[in-house]
Amino acid sequence: MTTLVLGAGGVIGGFIATDLAGRGLPVIAVARRFTPAERAQFGAGAREIPIARLDIAALTRVLEESAADVVVNCLGVLQDNAGDSTHEVHRAFVERLIAALRAMARPILLVHLSIPGAEADDRTSFSRTKRAAEQAIANSGLPYAILRPGFVFAPRAFGGGAMMRALAALPVDLPVSFGDRPLSAVAVEDIADTVVLLAQRWREPDLHHAATWDLMHPDQSSIAEVLTSLRVWLGNKWPRRIRMPMVLLTLGAWAGDVSAWLGWRPPMRSTALAELQRGVSGDPRLWMQATGIAPRSLNSILQARPATVQERWFARLYLLKVLIVAILAIFWIASALVALTVSYPAAVAVLTTHGFGQASAQAMTIVSSMTDLLVGLAIVFRRTSAYGLIAGIAVSLVYMVAAALLTPDIWIEPLGALVKTFPAIVLMLVALAIIDDR
Repeated sequence: MTTLVLGAGGVIGGFIATDLAGRGLPVIAVARRFTPAERAQFGAGAREIPIARLDIAALTRVLEESAADVVVNCLGVLQDNAGDSTHEVHRAFVERLIAALRAMARPILLVHLSIPGAEADDRTSFSRTKRAAEQAIANSGLPYAILRPGFVFAPRAFGGGAMMRALAALPVDLPVSFGDRPLSAVAVEDIADTVVLLAQRWREPDLHHAATWDLMHPDQSSIAEVLTSLRVWLGNKWPRRIRMPMVLLTLGAWAGDVSAWLGWRPPMRSTALAELQRGVSGDPRLWMQATGIAPRSLNSILQARPATVQERWFARLYLLKVLIVAILAIFWIASALVALTVSYPAAVAVLTTHGFGQASAQAMTIVSSMTDLLVGLAIVFRRTSAYGLIAGIAVSLVYMVAAALLTPDIWIEPLGALVKTFPAIVLMLVALAIIDDR
């Protein structure tokens, strides 16, 4: 059996593809792009394809070339932004995938990853399009299995898993009304075991392949209980914690929405907040009966995977990353705007007192300020952020060398403006080190 995993660059898709390959099963891993480590891991089975944008004919070719027996669709986006559309990824793509599967000469099993919850709950575009995709699959007449995992805990931290780790590292408690919402967990290993079982059973005669299962532990937990378990796991024992007001969560979600339009992929956005307020729960009994899988509880998952120093560093740095990038962008943009406006005469005067003519001093002030502004704007956007940080380090070093040659007395001025450049460079190096999302 050959399994085609769509969205193998994500947390769930990547683990499923890795697990299948580790069992010696043929797998084709498809993602829009892979990291160098993922390309090395999947080897000849890696395919970098903008799969969500392909038309029916192109999808049919992908299916034919892969000779897949099972297709696992793990594609998903949390919210509409500059580069993603929930309608296109969840609904329109699934409809095209169904058409491509119908065009194949032999039946192929479609395993589709969705979300738990009541079908009638459509408070967000995320949940509406997910439900529409489920309905299209159920009405397609194709063999399918719709998997609805709860809060997925995996070795790789991204999205909701990363956010919960980060919150567990803070001395805060969530608002009571929010913390009491259900958050049933599932191990990513249990999802992979389900996919393997479905693939193994696919060609069994007289087996009906039309299932919709909730994948989670039967004992329901709350968001606050999950955070408590993660705190214990990380070794964070806060004797006193601050109760976070709901307005702070709302502001954080709005800030996440803005950053998403700049290309970043923060886990806390208005959709995530709405979905968590709805709660993550379901009934896993049908899944457990059909597969014989005894799902792991969150505590058993954590006990089997003790937190290492890497986990503790990640949890502590995850939210600091947002602050570091924001502060650096503000630093460069603000310094440019100040030099071009209220401090422009003073900036020009500094250069003229060191022997520069009025015209050249003005030109140097404008050029250096515009350079600072471009560096700050580059840091703001995710696609160019790394380049902006590298440019910021280079520009800072140029400023330091130029000052040492042209205006050496600035090095010993009382406020130590140039001396403070060293910490800024180090902070930019830290930002470069943690810039990766996954």
